[in-house]
Amino acid sequence: LLNQAGLSCYKQILRMTFHTEVSNSKLAQLNSKLLKKRFRSLFLLYYNNMLESGEKLGAFIVPTGIGASVGGYAGDASPYAAKFSEISKLIVNPNVVNAGCFSGINSNMFYVEGYTLDRFFKGEINIKPSSHNKIGVVIDKAVPEDVLNVHINTINAVKCVYGVDVIGYEVTDDEVGVKFKVEENNISTGSVKNIETMLDACKKLLKRGAEAIALVCLFDNPEDDNLDYANGIGTDPVGGVEAILSHYISKELEVPCAHSPAFTDYQIYPELVDGRAASEYITPTFLPCILLGLSSAPVLVKNGGININNLDYLVMPYDALGSTPVFEALKRNIKVFAVKQNVTALDITSEKINSAIIEMPDYDACLDFIVNNC
Repeated sequence: LLNQAGLSCYKQILRMTFHTEVSNSKLAQLNSKLLKKRFRSLFLLYYNNMLESGEKLGAFIVPTGIGASVGGYAGDASPYAAKFSEISKLIVNPNVVNAGCFSGINSNMFYVEGYTLDRFFKGEINIKPSSHNKIGVVIDKAVPEDVLNVHINTINAVKCVYGVDVIGYEVTDDEVGVKFKVEENNISTGSVKNIETMLDACKKLLKRGAEAIALVCLFDNPEDDNLDYANGIGTDPVGGVEAILSHYISKELEVPCAHSPAFTDYQIYPELVDGRAASEYITPTFLPCILLGLSSAPVLVKNGGININNLDYLVMPYDALGSTPVFEALKRNIKVFAVKQNVTALDITSEKINSAIIEMPDYDACLDFIVNNC
C-alpha cells in the first residue's frame, strides 16, 4: 500500500518536471544521463517523504546455504516476501527473490547483499534508494567459450526486454577457482582459490562507470553433491560459497553485488522436480534474476538515505537467529519475528538468543500481527 502523501508529492513533481521540459527548449534537449539523474533525485525524495510520513520499513531475510524450508531453493520465499512488501517497504537479501531466469523482486523491495545487510544493521552504512543502476558483469576466466556465449546472450536479452543498463563485462585475468561442498550438518560452504582476480575485474568495471557488480563464476555441476535438492530436500550446495564471493566484493568495494553460478552443463533438465527448485532447472543461466535485482538495488552511503533507525521489524526463519541482523535489531528494540513455518539446518532458536523474539506459526500470522500491532 503506497503512502498517499508520498505518492501525491511524487506525482506533482513529475507533472512539474514534464511541464517545464515541454515549455523550455533548453531543458527539453537534456540528454538521457541528466534525465536519469533527475529521476533518481525524485525517486529518493519520494522514498524519504514516505518514511517521514510514517510508512513501515521491514526486513525479510532468509540466509543462503542453510537448508531453509522456505527460501532455501530458488525464489520460493518470493510469494511470502511479496505479501510483506504490500504493507511496508521491505529490505530483502538476494536469496529471498533470486530465481534463475525469474525474479521475485518488486518496486517496494530493497535488494541488499548479506555483508552489506550486516553493516546496515550495525549502523555502519545507509542505503539510498536507486533505479536504473549501471551494472558491470565479472566473468570467471574458467568459463568456457560456449558457456560465455550463453551468458552474453542472456545479458543482451535482459537489456532488450527489461531495459536493464549493463555497461559491459570483464573476464578475470586468472581462473577464480571456486569449490563448494555440503558439510555433514547440511550447511553449504566452500573455498575460493584466487578471489583477488575477481576484485581486479570489478575495479576495472567501476572505472568504466559501473554502479553495481554481477559476478559469474564457474562451478562444477552440483547434482552429485545433493541428489535430493531437486526433490525439495536438503541444502542448496552452492549457496554458501556464493555468499563468500559476494561478501568479499561488498566488503572491498561497497557497491551492490550479487553472484550467479555458471555450469558447463547448461542443458534443460527434462525430469519433473519440486516446484521450489524448478526455476533453476528450466534455464541454462541464473544471471537474469541478479541483473533485475541489481538494477534497482539501493546504493550504499555513509550519510542520508535510509538507516537502521528507520527499520520497524525483522522477519527471520524460526531457528536461524544467530546472525548480526538479529542481535543488532534486538539491541535497538526493533521487533524480531521467528517464523516456525520456516525451519533450517541450524538450531538457533529464540530460547537460545532472547525471549524478546516473537515466535509466529507461519508467515501469514506474522503479517497479520505486524498489520495490527506494529
